[in-house]
Amino acid sequence: MKIEEKIKKMGIEIPEAPKPVASYVPFRRAGNLIYISGQDCRVNGKLKYEGKVGKDVTEQEAYEAARITAINLLAILKSAIGDLDKVVKIVNLHGYVNSADGFVKQPMVINGASDFLLEVFSEKGKHSRCALSANELPFNTPVEIEMIVEVED
Repeated sequence: MKIEEKIKKMGIEIPEAPKPVASYVPFRRAGNLIYISGQDCRVNGKLKYEGKVGKDVTEQEAYEAARITAINLLAILKSAIGDLDKVVKIVNLHGYVNSADGFVKQPMVINGASDFLLEVFSEKGKHSRCALSANELPFNTPVEIEMIVEVED
């Protein structure tokens, strides 16, 4: 089954690629690697969740925010390569969690993105990653994630 068909069967529509909100490009290609700039949990241009995880946002809501962020990353990836079936593998994620004092479950939050990518790409979705705490993130988003993907020519 084609990747985009699989995503639709999951009840997910890949949105238009989000536009940059500052001075950067959404992605950069280097050889067969696509580096995607940090994305957040916007749906139709508005943050689905806002605030610090462990205070304003629950761990489960932050997990969902990471899943939405992964969908936005795929939107940019699709704009970069045209067809998600060109993905060889998801190489790496850098996940940042806007954490309240004492919140230490950043890996569980970023699992929202990792689990989604594994569900979509199966073996090709296995990746290395980091899940880091941040005391603040842009626009008060609870999660920001960057992604590196290997693609076919």
